[in-house]
Amino acid sequence: QVQSVESGGGLVQAGASLRLSCAASGFTLDYYTIGWFRQAPGKEREGVSTISSSDGSTYYADSVKGRFTISRDNAKNTVYLQMNSLKPEDTAVYYCAQTSTVVASYLSPYEYDYWGQGTQVTVSS
Repeated sequence: QVQSVESGGGLVQAGASLRLSCAASGFTLDYYTIGWFRQAPGKEREGVSTISSSDGSTYYADSVKGRFTISRDNAKNTVYLQMNSLKPEDTAVYYCAQTSTVVASYLSPYEYDYWGQGTQVTVSS
């Protein structure tokens, strides 16, 4: 059974850092493209960052470029999202998701099949 569990969220002040983890079970990261997405109240779910299964290429939303870094530890079967210089507008529930199929649009949530339960990130001003 393909599952992933997010952790690492919390309440921080603007400018702080957090590292989110997405621990995978039931599948091997090597063969899946993994994405981080977020959803703020009243807003649509949006892509934050993804890392492809084929060559490890990474993709970022413009709003987080230069501040967030996605990485993958295959030995631990875990994907991380390092978030620096957090802003109040980063406040959302963060989800990781994965797919084993070919992805056309890496930051589109519709491309992903399996989703975790999410972890809350709240950034105060």
